[in-house]
Amino acid sequence: MPHFIIDSSKQIVEKKLPENIMQKVYDAAESTKLFQPEEIKVRINPFQYYNTGNTSDNFIHVFANIMEGRNTEQKANLSKQIITELKAMFPEVPIISINIRDFDKATYCNREMD
Repeated sequence: MPHFIIDSSKQIVEKKLPENIMQKVYDAAESTKLFQPEEIKVRINPFQYYNTGNTSDNFIHVFANIMEGRNTEQKANLSKQIITELKAMFPEVPIISINIRDFDKATYCNREMD
């Protein structure tokens, strides 16, 4: 925990290596000091087929799933850090966004908690 899932147009991973994109998101998340570095997970899903407001504009959207307990200011800073890094990496991409969702501690379970 946390999980950062990057959805993007296929062209994004043709412009930059997926590993470099994921590392940018990882580094931005780590820089906030909200998470243990070894707990940060990042994945990318490039889409060949998509519709962005009836266009085929390239896009990047990050779904950040984090454990509850961070305040609004911390989450806003996390969003801004990630978007700043992605905008610098992809200045020509018109759609770059993120949303943060909290996991509920009471209902979260993983392999180690069994």
